[in-house]
Amino acid sequence: MPLPPRRPSRDPGRPVPVRALPRGPSGRPRRTGRRAAALGLAVLATLGMAEPPARGPQGLGDRLFPMLGNTGYDALSYDVSLNYSGHNDRPMNARTEITVRATTELDHVNLDFARGTVRSVKIGGLPATHEQHGEDLVLTPSFHISRGQEVKISIAHTSDPRAKGDGGWLRTADGLAMANQADAAHRVFPCNDHPSDKALFTFRITAPQQLTAVANGLPTSPGARAGRRTWTYRTLHPMATELAQVSIGRSSVVLRHGPHGLPLRDVVPTAHRAALAHWLAKTPAQMSWMERRVGPFPFEAYGVLIANARTGFELETQTLSLFEKAMFTTGRLPAWYVESVMVHELAHQWFGDSVSPRRWSDVWLNEAHATWYEALYAEERGGRPASLEARMRHAYQESDGWRSDGGPPAAPKAPRPGQKIGIFRPVVYDGGALVLYALRQKIGAAAFDRLERAWVERHRDGVADTSDFVQLSSEVAGQNLTGFFQDWLYGERTPPMPGHPDWRPKGAAAKPGHPKSAGLVHGTKGVPVKPGPKGVVTSPGNPGPKGAAAHPAPKRVPVKPVAKGAPVKPAAKGAAVTPAPRAAAGKPAPANPVAPPGKPV
Repeated sequence: MPLPPRRPSRDPGRPVPVRALPRGPSGRPRRTGRRAAALGLAVLATLGMAEPPARGPQGLGDRLFPMLGNTGYDALSYDVSLNYSGHNDRPMNARTEITVRATTELDHVNLDFARGTVRSVKIGGLPATHEQHGEDLVLTPSFHISRGQEVKISIAHTSDPRAKGDGGWLRTADGLAMANQADAAHRVFPCNDHPSDKALFTFRITAPQQLTAVANGLPTSPGARAGRRTWTYRTLHPMATELAQVSIGRSSVVLRHGPHGLPLRDVVPTAHRAALAHWLAKTPAQMSWMERRVGPFPFEAYGVLIANARTGFELETQTLSLFEKAMFTTGRLPAWYVESVMVHELAHQWFGDSVSPRRWSDVWLNEAHATWYEALYAEERGGRPASLEARMRHAYQESDGWRSDGGPPAAPKAPRPGQKIGIFRPVVYDGGALVLYALRQKIGAAAFDRLERAWVERHRDGVADTSDFVQLSSEVAGQNLTGFFQDWLYGERTPPMPGHPDWRPKGAAAKPGHPKSAGLVHGTKGVPVKPGPKGVVTSPGNPGPKGAAAHPAPKRVPVKPVAKGAPVKPAAKGAAVTPAPRAAAGKPAPANPVAPPGKPV
């Protein structure tokens, strides 16, 4: 089945970011006579027209991250080489090679890059010039790039792990790992840093012999020279830049097999391998549990990366999910809760990794589904303390407050500057799962289960947005669900819950369950919050989101209309889409009194 286009449609209200040179039939730039040139200059002077804008930052115009990503090309593959000295407080030498296919005529190429020094650039094997404009790296090749042409861009640069905040490199007790959500991969290597442009990846990490390096994908044969070793990993499926993972440290790699012989490899601090072994052994059964619900695992391998660092979150990096060690070793958490967080990150491999958001406003599709399967698993393992219905009722009570603080699930408020993980608010976690619960109540469990399988199958290895989910839901259910989703995904107030007329948000009066009678509560105030180790916030109800923004609510984003009574078809390739992001942060915990050290994201 054809995949949706990787690139989002260009915002018609934004200026064209690259200049196309006039082309003749031969493909070379047209040469006009002096007379024509003079006439052209006279016309420009007469009309008062300015010259084309200077090269500078572009951006895709994502509503939440306007300057993230770039237009004019499709990234096909990355080959990232890192030379690690053994010290995580020093810049490392690196080389990034990117193969791109031009989607328009190009005389320069923009990449996202920060926290490193560019030493040289080649495009198509020839030297190219480069300029830094904020977090945009503007490259000018020595030749014109034609639409449809594939070229290789090679950049020699440094990658600096010393900066704090805004993601990228994560310094651990014995090395490094990555945490690139929502927009931080470009703080490690030059890239087109937007989830809509997925590509294949190769990582080559050279490090001292006594260290272990691991990355996304499968390993090839390592090479060794003069006390150093080079580890190479390749992905077999396209990946968004925000899901890249490289771990370097004193680690052990634990190998086993999952369902159907799938390679499983877990990466743990060698000193804590024995203490963590029984947690690692749970992955095969968890994977079988997920496959029974949504179908075959979508990638070539999977594993758990346990970092010896304080993170305050867990992260679904593709084929190798990141966890902080404290979650497994604190001793304060019920086993069912820890396992449900593991399932949250595992579920993301289908929802968010294999099927990636077209725009960051579609991040609810990632988090709602991961939270949904986390909650189902918790109910099975935890029983009454982890009741799904109790959790959803609690979410319903809080939903109006979450919407007030963070915006509706599919139109989240923008994060504050420097707090980009602030988009990960309760409204996209339990608030998003609440939308799925309402959908199942409306269309029935059987149709809902068919929808989940159809979603990950139809969009595997691709990108999708909220309008795609609305259309597929209507198609599977055999009814027009546009109005249902408009209210649940974009409404300022929470609609009545199908099948539960007695449910109502906090402060509701008069007509139970009716959103217009609901008083607003603000976020998760009033929910007891316990301080975690070294300032990590933990909560038995809803850990407040990191960096929650207090911006005005965005305009309602219309769901793609569906004619009443008409059959619903999936979006055509290249069709316009609803503006549609993700990083690390505040996830509402179950309604049970448990205080996790970290939040799954």
